[in-house]
Amino acid sequence: MTDAPGSRPLLGAADIRALAAELGIRPTKTLGQNFVIDGNTIRRIVTAARLDPSETVLEVGPGLGSLTLGLLDAAANVVAVEIDPVLAAKLPATVERWRPDAVGRFALVLSDALKTTELPPGPFAQPSAIVANLPYNVAVPVVLHLLEHFPSLRHGLVMVQDEVADRLAAEPGSKVYGVPSVKAAWYGTMRKAGVIGMNVFWPAPKIHSGLVAFTRTQPPVTSASRREVFAVIDAAFAQRRKTLRAALAGWAGSGAEAERALRAAGVDPQARGEVLGIADFARIAEQHRPADAGAPAADAVR
Repeated sequence: MTDAPGSRPLLGAADIRALAAELGIRPTKTLGQNFVIDGNTIRRIVTAARLDPSETVLEVGPGLGSLTLGLLDAAANVVAVEIDPVLAAKLPATVERWRPDAVGRFALVLSDALKTTELPPGPFAQPSAIVANLPYNVAVPVVLHLLEHFPSLRHGLVMVQDEVADRLAAEPGSKVYGVPSVKAAWYGTMRKAGVIGMNVFWPAPKIHSGLVAFTRTQPPVTSASRREVFAVIDAAFAQRRKTLRAALAGWAGSGAEAERALRAAGVDPQARGEVLGIADFARIAEQHRPADAGAPAADAVR
């Protein structure tokens, strides 16, 4: 049985620093570690995630366990993926101390989230939600990777750099619309769900964080594969100031072939990638299959 968010104590600044001192660690920029030290912020995140008490939640980068405890109060099960072996080794003990009744509802995976394709068996194997405070430097690749490999994820909430949040949630035509916006739209709808200040973290970052809520939807109906569609997206935004005819010339083999594919897809060859939606890119991908279309398309942010 879970408790209503806010009804049980959470880790505060003193608790976080004490845990870090016990482990002899300081947050590292390399792993993008910024620990939440404010219980009210945790409650805000958990509430904004709109979790059902029956859900299994996937958390990435649990760190010292601030958000983990809040999630255990709101959901049936939590499975956390942590890359830092020192933090991973301590987290089960933290859960046992602060939420002894939830030990059986918690699972930990020591792994790089970008390489994680399987989770522990039982109720943890197919999480229905993702809630995470993601490292700024890998936030978009992690989101795309997990949505690709865990189709059971129906919705979620991630905290990322505020600029990245704007890009993930951007609509066609926006100045910040780009590769993250379009690729995320393949999996569902993203919306900005709030801004988090700097002083609720240790160490305090130099920029604000943004909350992005996600709801999975079906990808566009298309005969093209996800990789083929993503290859078009990458090409369209590699040189975003160019027209689509010019930007897609390398992908299509020539400017003339790019124009033919664009016109066949009902897209103006003189348009630019930032005005197209995910369905437009899918139609373009259907019109031309380069010889190396089966090669993996990069999911990197450009």
